Amino acid sequence: MADLTEAELQNLRHLIGSHETNYQKLNTYSSQAVDPQIKQIFSKAAQDSLNTKQKLMGFLN
Repeated sequence: MADLTEAELQNLRHLIGSHETNYQKLNTYSSQAVDPQIKQIFSKAAQDSLNTKQKLMGFLN
């Protein structure tokens, strides 16, 4: 993979941070939800954010 420019690296860090924040918030919402369907929706969205964060982190290797 080609080297990342400074701007690309900053954008990547921003995206990774955003997905981490989304994961944390959605995980919290899931744990606080009472309705099982809502809990499942938040849980899946949290997992999707975590998966995307991990994929983005792959660009740093």
